[in-house]
Amino acid sequence: MMPATSSPMSSSKFQNQRATFETIAILLCTFNGARFLPLQLASFESQTFSDWRLFASDDGSEDNTVALLTEFQRKYGHSRVEIRRGPGRGFVANFLSLLCDPALTSDYYAFSDQDDIWSSDKLARALSCLKHSSSPIPVIYCSRTRLIDDNGVEIGLSPLFRKKPHFRNALVQSIAGGNTMVLNEKARSVLIKAGPDVNVPSHDWWAYLVTAAVGGTICYDPTPTVDYRLHPSNVVGSNRSFGSVIRRARSIWKGRFRMWSDQNIQSLDRIRDLMLEENKSALELFNRSRYLGLVPRVCGLLRSGVYRQTLLGNVALLFGALFRKI
Repeated sequence: MMPATSSPMSSSKFQNQRATFETIAILLCTFNGARFLPLQLASFESQTFSDWRLFASDDGSEDNTVALLTEFQRKYGHSRVEIRRGPGRGFVANFLSLLCDPALTSDYYAFSDQDDIWSSDKLARALSCLKHSSSPIPVIYCSRTRLIDDNGVEIGLSPLFRKKPHFRNALVQSIAGGNTMVLNEKARSVLIKAGPDVNVPSHDWWAYLVTAAVGGTICYDPTPTVDYRLHPSNVVGSNRSFGSVIRRARSIWKGRFRMWSDQNIQSLDRIRDLMLEENKSALELFNRSRYLGLVPRVCGLLRSGVYRQTLLGNVALLFGALFRKI
């Protein structure tokens, strides 16, 4: 079973925390990100945990992004900053191409977007959680975010989720952005087994789903560690505003969520032999019930135990089940 959501962690205990023999690989994916990239790179430099290496994969930028990365590489050297050409198939394929590359080795792996700003203790907080978890077990650290606008002005916080992270939640919801996630090597190994070519909606939801499926630990930090920039070019936006709720409801009604469920369920076949038996049973019941008539469909959904983190989210889940939209 997954542990309960972690309690708030004091920032003071993480100040100047260092790990002599442990490294974190920052996996940065870029595409025409020159406008905000310098602030993100500067936030890497400000980390209290300084034993990081940067692997940047650019997906064909036509602005000054690669030049900015090259300048950063000159500053820190090729041994610490590596720049790659991405696969050119979108952000999910780009992130997974980095994460699943066996030639890229580290103790821990941190996803990074190009337009955010990390808190100076982000990596230190993540490392503290990861080191205190059992090493043979896959572990993912993730957190809330501060929401900022184009000008860097704070406009709110991402939702605070209080329910326990679990496979039954991961089947129908992603609880944290990839821009906050840091994985240990064991979690990465399971994602490598699934492969970089899986057809999934997002790399962060996939990481949560896979880690939960095999009985790993999800450390959800309620303290924000990333300034998440909201602007018109965001690939994935916040789910905080009323407008975003309406957009997501429309996506469910149009069948987009059902398509995402299909993609995730089919991709889980690649790691089925690693999944806990109770999670296999929940998956089978959830998937089978999606194709039944109205009453058995709703009953099957309830029996599978899947849930979202909020009351409104669970109402939407039930609504989706009634109209065969999940």
